[in-house]
Amino acid sequence: MEKIKLEIMGLSYSKSQTGAYALILAEEGGKRRLPIIIGGFEAQAIAIELEKMKPSRPLTHDLFKSFALSFNIYIVEVLIYRFAEGVFYAKLVATDGVTTKEIDSRTSDAVALAIRFNCPVNTYESVMKDAGIVLDEEDDLISDSITKENEGQTDEWEDYTMEELEELLQVAVDNEEYERASQIRDEINKRLNK
Repeated sequence: MEKIKLEIMGLSYSKSQTGAYALILAEEGGKRRLPIIIGGFEAQAIAIELEKMKPSRPLTHDLFKSFALSFNIYIVEVLIYRFAEGVFYAKLVATDGVTTKEIDSRTSDAVALAIRFNCPVNTYESVMKDAGIVLDEEDDLISDSITKENEGQTDEWEDYTMEELEELLQVAVDNEEYERASQIRDEINKRLNK
């Protein structure tokens, strides 16, 4: 079967499940998207790596990568191979240079590891046909991206200078307060993009 390469478009709050996030994967060179509902911890693990934040202690996915690399094992592909009853099924394709193994994985964990190993995320046409959606324009899936948890919330960061925000960001990361760190990072990005 021919594989379809996917790119990570971003994360947004799930409109259908409280406390959950939607991981949006895009068909490379196409208009189809795979929205995958994931938990807060997994969303955090993906966001931290996408934003190149450095936690003071390794998170689970970082530990897994360090463990694998210490034995010369590399993840060379993540394959989302099935969609059934609302659940995506994924596997890690790992190799030590001699032997290649496929390991069953939750899709959210597989994507978090794909980012860390810088490997491709692929799927099949059957998955895209069953679970993909087509967007003509950038729909409000992404417009609700993670910036503020509650609409109408006052901007608690507006009185801080950029230097103070950068210091606060580092403190939040050091204290493993990743939700707060992402809010501070979003404020910094907002100011940089003005």
